[in-house]
Amino acid sequence: MSDRTLTEVPAPAPSRHVDAGDEGYSKDLKSRHINMIAIGGAIGTGLFLGAGGRLAGAGPSLAIAYAVCGVFAFFVVRALGELVLYRPSSGAFVSYAREFMGEKGAYTAGWLYFLNWSTTTVADITAAATYAHFWSMFTDVPQWVLAFIALAVVLTANLISVKYFGEMEFWFSLVKVAALVIFLIVGIWLVATSHDIGGTTPGFANISDNGGIFPAGVLPMLLVIQGVVFAYASVELCGVAAGETENPEKIMPKAINSIMWRVGLFYVGSVVLLALLLPYTAYSSDQSPFVTVFDKLGVPGAAGIMNLVVLTAALSSLNSGLYSTGRILRSMSLAGSAPKFTGVMNKGKVPYGGVLFTAAFGVAGVGLNAWMPGEAFEIVLNLASLGILGTWAMVMLCSLFFWRRAKEGKVDRPAYRLPWAPYTQIVTLGFLLTVLVLMWCDGGVGRTTVMFVPAIAALLVGGWFLVRGRVAELAARR
Repeated sequence: MSDRTLTEVPAPAPSRHVDAGDEGYSKDLKSRHINMIAIGGAIGTGLFLGAGGRLAGAGPSLAIAYAVCGVFAFFVVRALGELVLYRPSSGAFVSYAREFMGEKGAYTAGWLYFLNWSTTTVADITAAATYAHFWSMFTDVPQWVLAFIALAVVLTANLISVKYFGEMEFWFSLVKVAALVIFLIVGIWLVATSHDIGGTTPGFANISDNGGIFPAGVLPMLLVIQGVVFAYASVELCGVAAGETENPEKIMPKAINSIMWRVGLFYVGSVVLLALLLPYTAYSSDQSPFVTVFDKLGVPGAAGIMNLVVLTAALSSLNSGLYSTGRILRSMSLAGSAPKFTGVMNKGKVPYGGVLFTAAFGVAGVGLNAWMPGEAFEIVLNLASLGILGTWAMVMLCSLFFWRRAKEGKVDRPAYRLPWAPYTQIVTLGFLLTVLVLMWCDGGVGRTTVMFVPAIAALLVGGWFLVRGRVAELAARR
């Protein structure tokens, strides 16, 4: 079993499974798009906005939480990468669930993914509106108006063609990476020179003199893991995008393998630097921690520029969510487990029905921002976490069933594989269950969110009875 980064991976024997949802797409995404989509999936709103409140709650131990969750996020995307090399599909894990777990598995995987991104869409437009309020010209503009503008702009670009999506995501990701690299360089220089930051001298004293790595104990670090998982919500996106690119066997391994060092550099490295630059008590949930640093540094315009970057991160995540759910819903629609209109494509070969369906939930998020702007982000973040946990669990289950079929000689695994299977899948599933338990233990919104699990399960069961007739009819035709 090879675990190396390969420039070209020998293709396995062709899959006998044919997914109608894979037909009709253009192959307009290039290598640079896929690589930047992988980066964008590893750097999102959860880091740029969420890290502030989590630092204030867990202190420097947040870096440990990001590292642990990053390892499991890598396992998930690596498992998905192996499946992509076996059979590229725009339906991604929904298509693989259909092949290895049947239509019930595909139905469950698809709607859990939709739960993830429909709520994340609300989180993203909420974050975008929050960032915009940083500038005085937008202070008096209601949060719901700014949220609606953000949704309208990104939706319009997403509906034109996959090439526009790819270009937008490429530049969004480039801005995020460039900003984080600049922050890391400036932050290291500030620590090395002990440069004053708003009356605070950066260095290890900001950690040791403020309670150490675990200022409030280990429990807050464990409890914050549920929110940290949200930060990695887009890592699976490159697997969905593989269905609209040529030569995925050459592009995907390099893009996926690079996620690990990006996590270490950007997430863990950034949090460690933030803890060294200012005491963890200097950060808050209502402002990006990067903006906090530059604001206290007093560099003219620096905070505004960084705020523009984090606004870009929110729009990037929104862009990705509309893209991926459109493809997933089309795969489900053509199999009968999603409304028919979500499978319709426009002249630009974009499944606009699914994209608009997800955007409709974003409009509902605009209403949530008008009703309770202060709590909107936290509420939808927790609901999105349930969808993420469910999606990751389905990916690992698909990977486990794929491994078992390979052992039985029914399929061939590609040379690019998830290491240490099947133990990796089992341990990851255990981790996801642990996160759910931690959400319950956290109390408050987290516990309330877990209490939605029976309701979500009931909706899935009820929905299946509504669609199973159409699913069986379409399956018989195929």
